[in-house]
Amino acid sequence: MAERLSLLMPSLSSSSSMASTSGVTSRPLPSPIRSNKTSLVAPSSLPMPSPSPASSLKCRRTSPLSHLFLYQKRLSVRVSSAGLSSVTVTKCFASDPDQLRSAREDIKELLRTKFCHPILIRLGWHDSGTYNKDIEEWPQRGGANGSLRFDIEMKHSANAGLVNALKLLQPIKEKYPGVTYADLFQLASATAVEEAGGPKIPMKYGRVDVSTPEQCPEEGRLPDAGAPSPATHLRNVFYRMGFSDKDIVALSGAHTLGRSRLERSGFGKPETNYTKDGPGAPGGQSWTVQWLKFDNSYFKDIKEERDENLLVLPTDAVLFEDPSFQVFAEKYAADQEIFFKDYAEAHAKLSNLGAKFDPPEGISIDDSPLKEVAPEKFVAAKYSSGKTELSEAMKQKIRAEYEAVGGSPDKPLQSNYFLNIIIGVAVLALLTSLLSN
Repeated sequence: MAERLSLLMPSLSSSSSMASTSGVTSRPLPSPIRSNKTSLVAPSSLPMPSPSPASSLKCRRTSPLSHLFLYQKRLSVRVSSAGLSSVTVTKCFASDPDQLRSAREDIKELLRTKFCHPILIRLGWHDSGTYNKDIEEWPQRGGANGSLRFDIEMKHSANAGLVNALKLLQPIKEKYPGVTYADLFQLASATAVEEAGGPKIPMKYGRVDVSTPEQCPEEGRLPDAGAPSPATHLRNVFYRMGFSDKDIVALSGAHTLGRSRLERSGFGKPETNYTKDGPGAPGGQSWTVQWLKFDNSYFKDIKEERDENLLVLPTDAVLFEDPSFQVFAEKYAADQEIFFKDYAEAHAKLSNLGAKFDPPEGISIDDSPLKEVAPEKFVAAKYSSGKTELSEAMKQKIRAEYEAVGGSPDKPLQSNYFLNIIIGVAVLALLTSLLSN
């Protein structure tokens, strides 16, 4: 089984904590329904009553949408009608922002103790990677809607082993019922990337869950690492989701994490020097030496082809064989910063595919710091007092004085020391001229 991150492998292995669960048959884990008193009353897979007309002034907890664990926000509105009266308007969100933040902290602790970064990333990818941009209707279009929690989709061959990831997250879901499965899967995936040393993913939340197994997508939408024509196959799958060649290569770079297991995926060695001792369940073959560290070594190792202990699948090798893919693969092998930037954008895009957000603009759980105003760069011509621009010799002299006090075009001074110096020199020159006269 492949303990990898991307959509390109049919299965991932879990950490050592999941070794005892390998081979366990998955079962449906439907989302429970919350009553008006927030107690758990029924699984979402049970028949639901027909919806009644909804009032614009309240959010019905017992409606067919109650399985979404809608987060309620109340807004008091003053209405004038022969006097002032107060009306309470309830706004429903798919997930509770406070519970999302708390769930993220629990996921971080899970990662620290179980080393399950690869399989959590893969869980999020496979829930969203069923998206088809040519289908407009939700949830028929697939995507990040929590459908992967249902047994019928979990049994798709490409999802082999992901039941272990679901079991890892289920206690967190039960602890925070105000978080949808769709949000939980994507939260776990992005957090795993970041905690492994990868880039910060610009995430938003508020994804609505599907409610029944009948809403799961059909099998066959996810990539196959052993396809006879790797480049064509990758483009067919990822173009269907709206991705570009750059996105395909950037997302492939997540293979820097994880391992493949021969007995489950048909790929890789039973063990290597890099995997025989774990962490997690020992064995399998990794794509990189440090297979729990997110960096650009995946591209470097494929390019160098010097270590037979590292796995290179046809869908990996083609990144340096296809002319269009190669442009980006070479760039990412040479510059990790560029890779991180492009990967973060592609991951965020993948996590939003097909999702229905409530509220429509999504929910942010990160406090956005105020942007600092960048200090002004030095431009010598700006300080010319006449119509004629300063000569090059004068510019060089001014620049030398400016740099002598710590400034430069690329590292401006926080205060305009240059202007103060010029004013001081001018005053001294004026005084000297007056005294001379």
